[in-house]
Amino acid sequence: MGFYTNKKVLVTGGTGLIGKPLVNLLLNEGAKVRIASLDDKSLAAHEAEFMQVNLIYLENCINVCADMDYVFHLAGIKGSPKMSSERPASFFVPIVLFNTNMLEAARQCGVGKYLYTSSIGVYSPAEIFHEEDVWKTFPSENDKFPGWAKRMGELQIEAYKMEYGWNGISIVRPANVYGPYDNFDERNATVIPSLIKRALNGENPLVVWGDGTPIRDFIHAKDVARGMLMVLESGLTDPVNLGSGRGYTIKEITDIILNNMYPKPEVIWDTSKPLGDKKRLMDITRAKSIGFFPQISLEDGIKEVMNWYLKYKGAIDKRYNIFATGRNI
Repeated sequence: MGFYTNKKVLVTGGTGLIGKPLVNLLLNEGAKVRIASLDDKSLAAHEAEFMQVNLIYLENCINVCADMDYVFHLAGIKGSPKMSSERPASFFVPIVLFNTNMLEAARQCGVGKYLYTSSIGVYSPAEIFHEEDVWKTFPSENDKFPGWAKRMGELQIEAYKMEYGWNGISIVRPANVYGPYDNFDERNATVIPSLIKRALNGENPLVVWGDGTPIRDFIHAKDVARGMLMVLESGLTDPVNLGSGRGYTIKEITDIILNNMYPKPEVIWDTSKPLGDKKRLMDITRAKSIGFFPQISLEDGIKEVMNWYLKYKGAIDKRYNIFATGRNI
């Protein structure tokens, strides 16, 4: 039997960008999966148990953790740096609440292994991000509120290890994740889904912020999900970067999208808008030590997302979007 066979596994955010491929992988491994999400039930895998629940409340977290062997805590808030600066409480408060309550609920319920999804946003500006450097600096101003919220989750884990001796907790820090079922809301989407949606919806000229030179590390959601399974099974308790280790400029991203379109829109670079950090790449040496290597190229991944968007964009409206609710929580 495999590591996940017949195990009761909770995936918070199991209808989301990383959650959907993670749930599918777990089901293929023979796990008995429970999903906790605020999304519409139609987005959940039919073979999994589904609970539509708000995880900012401890009681709800205890209910979803009951009888679980393993927990993958993916539930989070994904949005652009612009939205982070305009709606910081909508990032910070829910992230802190459901991270804190989920870990405490898992402890109270006697969960054996727990994986916490942190973020590239915990890092200070640097060309290469190394796991051990996080607590030497502060998060980038561009990720100040979500970055600190994610750091609080990591600090809580350290406290639990020290006080309770719970050594079954793993931490992953994904790079810039993209894939089907991403957040395509043009008001707060990150660069890849935003450009895909606007380009495929006929925006011409296609306006792109900055000058195209910033370099980012992108990784497909399916690769992240696979890496998560490997990290939890390995027993690694030190944080693990899950990225590609390779940088792409925003211009290269734009060119990949345009190369999969005909006719192509004109592109206008709006240099009056902020560039963000110049370069952000992840060192993935630790992930490689357990055999993790990304399998999906950025070119293939973006093409897949474009095809998915054209076919399934109607499902996007069924996703819970905190920024469209008119309230912080």
